Amino acid sequence: MKIAIIGAGNIGGAIARVLGKSHIIKSSDICCSDLSTDTLDKISEVNKDIRTTTDNMEAVKDADIVIVAVKPWIIESVITEIKDFMSYKKQIFVSIAAGVDFAKLCEYLKKEDGELPAVFRIIPNTAIEVKESVNMVSVYNATPEQTGTIKKIFDELGLTLIIGERFINAGTALSSCGIAYAFRYIRASIEGAVELGLSPELAKIIEMQTLKGAIALLDANNSHPEAEIDKVTTPGGITIKGLNAMEEAGFTNAVIKGLKASM
Repeated sequence: MKIAIIGAGNIGGAIARVLGKSHIIKSSDICCSDLSTDTLDKISEVNKDIRTTTDNMEAVKDADIVIVAVKPWIIESVITEIKDFMSYKKQIFVSIAAGVDFAKLCEYLKKEDGELPAVFRIIPNTAIEVKESVNMVSVYNATPEQTGTIKKIFDELGLTLIIGERFINAGTALSSCGIAYAFRYIRASIEGAVELGLSPELAKIIEMQTLKGAIALLDANNSHPEAEIDKVTTPGGITIKGLNAMEEAGFTNAVIKGLKASM
């Protein structure tokens, strides 16, 4: 199985690097295309067997799967450049461009005879670099076998969920944008801990392990977050005082507003 990745930046480059170390794709069967030779050199420094090129048409011509990981405002020009070099009957097209829906993708991809490939929209997050991404996948014009192939590949990069396209934008806010919100919470916790007298390094260690523990509890108990909160908020205790102070400052409302803004 040969994979072409057009756009070797943060996400495209991470996909190439991680798949190049997987057991399902040979490094030599991955080809990355990018306008920046510096970006391509970074790929080669990590894995010299991954093929690189600045020619998008060269990248796609022998590929079974074409992954386009470029900014939304660039994807139309990229598709226009490569579609006549693609064989839709045997090639799968994957878009990583947030906000570009199937209607637009099909408009860009449609050939003169009306032919379209199997099309996938996938929204990962930056944890793809460490194989811990949430990969939300929507499907158009694909067989169950093709869907299974894409899921198998992206399962190498984290948790892969097949969802309807109508849920993609909300999922993007929650995960793709949400990972930044999680980092901001960690940063705020560290800053607060420093004010309480801890060093930033120690605060980071404590906060990271605390979050790992919280996730592990939810996973092990299959519980609602509020049920776990109830276990630690004793009457008149310090935890409920802290939670109430956060709510008074608008914590929950700020999170919800942030998610809505990201839509």
